Amino acid sequence: MAPGIVCNMVAMGVLSRSAPQPLSLSLAFAAILLCLGAPLLATMEGRLHHRSWKRYPLMLLAVALPMLLFGVAAAQWTHDSPALDWQVTIKGYGLLVLLATVLLERRLTSIVAATVAVWAGASIHSASLATLGLLAGGTGIGLIAAMRQARLARAESTRLAAQERERHRAEELLREYEETGQGWFWETDRRGLIAYVSPRIAELVGCPEAKLYGRPFLSLFRLRAEDHDSERTLAFHLSTRSSFHDIAVRAATDEKEERWWSINGRPVLDQFHNFLGFRGSGIDLTETRKSQQHVTQLARFDSLTKLANRFQMSEWLEKVINSPRIENRACAVFLLDLDRFKQVNDTMGHPAGDALLKQVAERLRVTVANMGRVGRLGGDEFQVILPGYHQHEGLGHLARRVIENLSQPYSIDGTQVTIGASVGIAMCPEDGTTVEALIRNADLALYAAKGGGRGRHHFYDDDLHSDARERRQLEQDLRDAIDAGALELHYQPQVHTTTERITGFEALLRWKHPKHGYLSPARFVPVAEETGLVSEIGEWVLRKACRDLAAWPHDVRVAVNVSPLQFANPDLPTVVARAIAASGIAPARLELEITESVFLGEDKSTEAMFGALKGVGVRLALDDFGTGYSSLGYLKKAPFDKIKIDQSFVRGAIIEGSRNGAIISSIVGLAEALGMETTAEGVETLDELDLVRLLGCSHVQGYIYEKSLTAAEVMARLDRGLMAVATGPRSARAPRQTMLRKVVMEHGGHIYHATIRNISSTGAMVEGLWNVPTETQFGLHLADDNVVLATARWCREDRMGVEFLRPLELDGNGSVLLTPVRTETPSGGGDEGLLRRAG
Repeated sequence: MAPGIVCNMVAMGVLSRSAPQPLSLSLAFAAILLCLGAPLLATMEGRLHHRSWKRYPLMLLAVALPMLLFGVAAAQWTHDSPALDWQVTIKGYGLLVLLATVLLERRLTSIVAATVAVWAGASIHSASLATLGLLAGGTGIGLIAAMRQARLARAESTRLAAQERERHRAEELLREYEETGQGWFWETDRRGLIAYVSPRIAELVGCPEAKLYGRPFLSLFRLRAEDHDSERTLAFHLSTRSSFHDIAVRAATDEKEERWWSINGRPVLDQFHNFLGFRGSGIDLTETRKSQQHVTQLARFDSLTKLANRFQMSEWLEKVINSPRIENRACAVFLLDLDRFKQVNDTMGHPAGDALLKQVAERLRVTVANMGRVGRLGGDEFQVILPGYHQHEGLGHLARRVIENLSQPYSIDGTQVTIGASVGIAMCPEDGTTVEALIRNADLALYAAKGGGRGRHHFYDDDLHSDARERRQLEQDLRDAIDAGALELHYQPQVHTTTERITGFEALLRWKHPKHGYLSPARFVPVAEETGLVSEIGEWVLRKACRDLAAWPHDVRVAVNVSPLQFANPDLPTVVARAIAASGIAPARLELEITESVFLGEDKSTEAMFGALKGVGVRLALDDFGTGYSSLGYLKKAPFDKIKIDQSFVRGAIIEGSRNGAIISSIVGLAEALGMETTAEGVETLDELDLVRLLGCSHVQGYIYEKSLTAAEVMARLDRGLMAVATGPRSARAPRQTMLRKVVMEHGGHIYHATIRNISSTGAMVEGLWNVPTETQFGLHLADDNVVLATARWCREDRMGVEFLRPLELDGNGSVLLTPVRTETPSGGGDEGLLRRAG
């Protein structure tokens, strides 16, 4: 209270511009001294019984007397100084009483004494009967309230004492329960670290109780390679923050005999539903565990791989998506199917297949680790449940790791075996909120992954349902097209970079669907591979390409793509030889393009196939080099005549900072060292042509010379000679990014509102202005601090294309920066009105 009295006196002096008389100053000083001695009086009060009458004189001395002296001092000052208004004094009384009320919280008698004392001191100079009556009435009301509060406090004290006795009794019972060894209790914080554990457990694990606190809760249990499923089950629950009951775990004790505990736990939440940790109990389960272990193993785990079986995985998934808290229902489901597993089973026998499945299960378990739960649904199908919210990027990264790890070679009975895997991914709640829906949608995603070429992962999408129907219809239409001879072959020239002469054509399969027109091979070739139609189609392509080649000049070759399924067919050399014989061409004029994927299952049959094809006399080209999974080791033995550089390396090679040029140069150097030719695919601009020619590519294929031609168009083209002329743009248009952004455009002092539909570093397409003349200049407000000069180059109805005066900056990902890090200050008389900072 002392600082409050000082502040009050200072405030009254400042407001009245006067000083207190000696009497007022002395009374206030006495009040301050009494307040400063209050801690000593409080110490004396603390030594007395709470019902002792001696506490009241101390209260009057420490509280009432200082307030009375201040009241008298302030009233005397106001009476002596005409400049000090009573309204200021009364406000000072009120503030001091409010401060006393705050400081004397829950001491109602002291609050009443302080209030009555200060107003009693204020009434010295106006001691009328009315004033005295009001003071007496206020004092009586305060005393009544204080007495009532004292009764309530005594009742509350009695209740708390009873409550304390009950708590003490409960603690004693729990302590006795713990000491008998029948059970124990534990508690963790939100990080999963031990906050409490029964002393009996500390003795069993051989660690002092104090040192256990702060250690991970899972450190109480011992993990062995053959018994870690229960441990992972507990970790699964802790990560999903869900309740669990009767989870059997092995204790991390030094006893010779294994000790098992049954653990129960539930998450602890505060009143705002914030997670605080886990609390639970445990009981000894050693004997029960011994009798139930075998039964449980048969009922809930796969007997071969020791992974969770279909029943347990479905149970876990049901528990996650039905979690009491909505935020804990999120999860992701992986469905995995092994590629080429049936071939191992058929060729090496079921024991080898079982051994392979065990190794697959262990690799999958190690790859997923503590991120989720792994199970085997049956056959070569596995499932992974990942609790919690996950970004697509993270799930895609994990799926790629799974595929990569499962695709590494296995050793089965001294034989090296290579398989692959495909992964379908569905997420809860985006892709379903029931077990059935999630599994069905993950299965559709798996089907899409396998249809995309196997060895891939695919996320579920709503379109997959319609895609499945379309795929079935496409399969039927493809069968009809094969029967009706509706497939076509088009040919794209391959040009020698030095002489610019056509040296050959690549045969490209085309299908003009009666309803949808020409379909991309990427749509129907995977269907043909999956349904087994690819062999029939491939044989037709070989015969057709050889027949067409027979009518071309003798120094022109034809290149035919061979799928991995065709390559795996032992009859392929015979099919090739028959096509060559029927057409009467020289075998060296036929070039077979083979992708790296044929080496994923490299064995003696692969080497034998290459030998047989070279024995026929055909040329071999390695297609899509550098885009597969294989190493360079196969180039030591595979007798290729040419390496085709995939167009993904040509695209963007001329962009500053791109590494594609270095990659192309390395491939060319490797091919030259091995005595092979190189063909750069997908060349479309003159800059790209100059680059691949400079880097030493021997051949070029792309729109810069010619698009694909029908057989009749090829004959007409060959009649004009073999020389080829490059025609096309000097460079590719800057990459455009799609957006929907509201912008402001300024012209001639007028403001127009528009929308950008797409944008690149050099220009944009803008919507919202009608019939704009070309060459009209605008100030385009891309952001509050970025206005650029743009010129209209074309306009159709309400859309126009604009070109920027200066290219926009790009970020590290190649996206346009709408708010550059630095803004150039434009100059020049004509542009100043448009190129100013906005707002």
